Amino acid sequence: MAAESGRQFWKRSAKLPGSIQPVYGAQHPPLDSRLTKNFIKDRSKASGLPMKSKKASSFHEFARSTSDAWDIGDDEDEDFSSSSSSSLQTLNSKVAKAAAAQVLENHSKLRVKPERCQPALGDLPTNCKVIKSSSEAQLSRTSEEACVRSPLQKQQSLPLRPVIPLVARISDQNASGAPPMTVREKTRLEKFRQLLSSHNTDLDELRKCSWPGVPREVRPVTWRLLSGYLPANSERRKLTLQRKREEYFGFIQQYYDSRNEEHHQDTYRQIHIDIPRTNPLIPLFQQPLVQEIFERILFIWAIRHPASGYVQGINDLVTPFFVVFLSEHVEEDVENFDVTNLSQDVLRSIEADSFWCMSKLLDGIQDNYTFAQPGIQKKVKALEELVSRIDEQVHNHFRKYEVEYLQFAFRWMNNLLMRELPLRCTIRLWDTYQSEPEGFSHFHLYVCAAFLIKWRKEILDEEDFQGLLMLLQNLPTIHWGNEEIGLLLAEAYRLKYMFADAPNHYRR
Repeated sequence: MAAESGRQFWKRSAKLPGSIQPVYGAQHPPLDSRLTKNFIKDRSKASGLPMKSKKASSFHEFARSTSDAWDIGDDEDEDFSSSSSSSLQTLNSKVAKAAAAQVLENHSKLRVKPERCQPALGDLPTNCKVIKSSSEAQLSRTSEEACVRSPLQKQQSLPLRPVIPLVARISDQNASGAPPMTVREKTRLEKFRQLLSSHNTDLDELRKCSWPGVPREVRPVTWRLLSGYLPANSERRKLTLQRKREEYFGFIQQYYDSRNEEHHQDTYRQIHIDIPRTNPLIPLFQQPLVQEIFERILFIWAIRHPASGYVQGINDLVTPFFVVFLSEHVEEDVENFDVTNLSQDVLRSIEADSFWCMSKLLDGIQDNYTFAQPGIQKKVKALEELVSRIDEQVHNHFRKYEVEYLQFAFRWMNNLLMRELPLRCTIRLWDTYQSEPEGFSHFHLYVCAAFLIKWRKEILDEEDFQGLLMLLQNLPTIHWGNEEIGLLLAEAYRLKYMFADAPNHYRR
C-alpha cells in the first residue's frame, strides 16, 4: 500500500521529462529567505558528497537530479500504512524536540547579546544609506534574517557593494556611487538639447551622442526619434504624435473586444498569464491599471502580426519603453509610483508611445518570434561560432561537459538579456542599441559574446554540467550599473570591429 501510494505521489508531482527548474535571474533574485536557505542547504549537501570521477554529467542526469522537488502540502491526501505513519510520527517528534531546543538556545543567545545584529545608532557610519524602495527593503530584510540565523548556518560571505534597487532611481544608474551630474554630463545634456531643438534634428549626430548613453531628461524624446516613431522635423512632431496616438486607440476600439472570440482565446490567455510575471518584484508593474495597459498593447500587437502572434518574452520588451515614457511625467523614482495619480490623457500617451516604439523594435527582429523562432536559432549558432573563435578554452569547456549554447543563450536572444540584467541596465543598453545600425539584431550578438566571456573565470571554475548551467542562468549582475554596461559595450564594439567585417576570422 505504501509503495503504491509513493508511486501515485511521484506520478502526480513529477515535472516534465528533461525540464529544468526555474532559476532566478537578475530581475528576479531569490529574496525569499526560504529559497535562499534551501539553495545553500542543497549546495552544502552537494559539497559534502564524496568526489566522483571527472566524468561529464549529461543533460538528462541534470534533469533527473533537479526534477524531484517536494511541494508543500502534496502529501496531505496520501494514505500511508499504519506502520509507516507511526515511524513518521516518531521521527517528527524527535525533529520537533530538537528544533524547539535549538530555537530556545538561539533565542537566549540573542537576548544576551542583541548588539550582534542590531548595532547602536551611534555606531552606524555617517554615510549610511536610507532605504527608499521596496526592493531595497526586501534586500535589507533578507540580510537581517540571515544575521539572525547565523548560529544555525554559515553563509558564504559576499563582497560589500552598495545596495541599489532593481529599477528605482533610474536617474542614478551608476552603482559606483558617483555624483548624479558631473560637468561633462551637463555639457552632454546641453548638446542633446541643442540637437533636439533644431528645426531638423541631425539623426546621425544624435546617434553618435546617444551611443555612450542618453541623459534621463532627454531620453523619452531621443528614443522616439531613434526608433523612427517621430520625424526629424520638429514642426511635424506634435501632429505626428497626435495622429499615431489616435490610430492606436482606433485599433483598441476595432480589435480589443475580439479577445473574447474563440480563435483569439489562446493568445489572450497566454498574455493574461505572462503579465503578472513581468518584473514581479517591482510594485509599479503589479498595479492593475499598468497590467491592463500591457494587456492591450500585447494583444493589439499580436493580432496585427499574425505571422508570429504573441510569444512569451515579448511582454518583457514593453517595460523599458513604459518606464522611460512614464519618467517624462514623474519627477520621483518610478518603482513605487502610483499611476492612478496621472491624468487619463497622460496614461493614454504613455500607452500609445510604448506600443509604437515596441512595434518598431520588433519589426527588426520579428523572425525571432515566427514559427520555430528561426532568428533565435541562427543567432545562437552564430554566438557558438563566435565564441569558438574568441575564446577556444571556454568553448571547449562547454563541449567537455556537454553544455549546449541553446540551453542558456536562447533566453539571451529571446529576451534581449533582460532576464540577465536589472532594468536600469537594460535601459542604458538600449540607448546604444538604438544608436547602432541593426542594434537589436546584429550588435546584440556581440554584446552576448562579450557578456559570456566576462564570466570566463567563473565558467572555467565549474567542472560539471549542473554547476555550469546554474551559473549561466543566474549570473550575479544585481549590482550592475552604467560603469559595467559601458565596459560590456566597449568590449562588444571591439569584437564587432574585429569579426563583423572579417569573415575569414569568423568562419573556420
